[in-house]
Amino acid sequence: MSSAILEKTVGRGAATLSLSAEELRAIVSEALVDIGPGERVLAIVPDKTRDDNTDQLVPFAAEILAQKKVERFDAVIAQGTHGPMSEPEKREKIGWSKISPDNIGTIFDHRWDRDDELVTIGELSAARIADLTDGLMSEAVQVRINALLTPGRYDTVLVFGATMPHEVAGFAGGAKYFFPGIAGPELTHLTHWLGALATIENVIGRIETPTRRVIEAAAAFVSPRIISFTSVSTRNSEGLQTHALFAGDIFEAFRRAAEVSGQVHIKRIGRKYKRVVALLDRHYDELWVGGKASYKLGSIIEEGGELIIYAPQLKQLSATHGHLIEKYGYAPLEQVREMVAGSDELRANLCVAAHLAHVSYGSARNAAGKLTPRYRITLASAVAEAACHRVNLGYLDHRQFILEDYQSDSETLVVEDAGRDLYLV
Repeated sequence: MSSAILEKTVGRGAATLSLSAEELRAIVSEALVDIGPGERVLAIVPDKTRDDNTDQLVPFAAEILAQKKVERFDAVIAQGTHGPMSEPEKREKIGWSKISPDNIGTIFDHRWDRDDELVTIGELSAARIADLTDGLMSEAVQVRINALLTPGRYDTVLVFGATMPHEVAGFAGGAKYFFPGIAGPELTHLTHWLGALATIENVIGRIETPTRRVIEAAAAFVSPRIISFTSVSTRNSEGLQTHALFAGDIFEAFRRAAEVSGQVHIKRIGRKYKRVVALLDRHYDELWVGGKASYKLGSIIEEGGELIIYAPQLKQLSATHGHLIEKYGYAPLEQVREMVAGSDELRANLCVAAHLAHVSYGSARNAAGKLTPRYRITLASAVAEAACHRVNLGYLDHRQFILEDYQSDSETLVVEDAGRDLYLV
């Protein structure tokens, strides 16, 4: 791995912990101890689809770095292929109101689709990909990343972000904030399709996965020193509770945090249900990210059952990829593989193909032997009925949704803030 990666990891974490602001600041300070005057520092921070404590940690870092007299401290939003945030959203995300304007410079958006804002820092050969993916894929891939990571531009990169179960990588966090967080399209497409080929049930909630191996191999090409801040948090009526914060080596900090996340974010229940009603987390305003309701609840839905996603705030399938989703529609992996084989367009947009399969989740055969989705999905959102039907989803007018009708049914499970926690039998 790159010699620029920090060797030590500091911090605390346990499912029963609730770290105070003072404890969080002390961990940040300890992790930044070796940064000296004149350094150029770049923070990579999550976008609005992630609910975490970035608005606490970045202000702590900005204050500490100012005291150390660094030359500059900038930030880039790890939005992957998500749409950019507004200026007020970006300021809220990094805790702007708690930061002196003199202590932070520019907040950059990431444009994964603009060649002039990307730089090639390496390549993973076909043989290397085959080895990392256990033979699921065997094609060379360029490692392209936001041009802010051009060697020599910054001395140190701080990676802020939380971890929780994730459908593509197993758990979010760590090197995933580079790839696909600020990556070019090549690795974004490859890793998402790899996650689909490995199957969601064999990936989500697992620390060591083929996708994790690929993104960590790519991260070895990043030249600045990396200091990672990986947290584990939950939200209740009193606000955000931080169960863990580990800082330092990006690989070790991630694994220590993921161990805690597995205890906090994985709910094990005793049965499957005919119907699951997902009251979607408010942070998801398009199905591109709101599909997490299916990813994280699919394993507890009976074959032939139903998932109802209630999300009045969800207004579109995807700002970036909506036209492709509507063209091809959600389908089990076996059918999506056939579509990919017959479409240059889908082969050029494998992250979309992966999304189609992930939302559909699994397959079953009906009485006639035809392959169908294992359960049906009904969307109660602001997405139009015609659009739902075009992509093979059922439609329910969210204004006619009555929660009490479902809460009294013993064959139905209602899940609040759906998309956060992974449910397993």
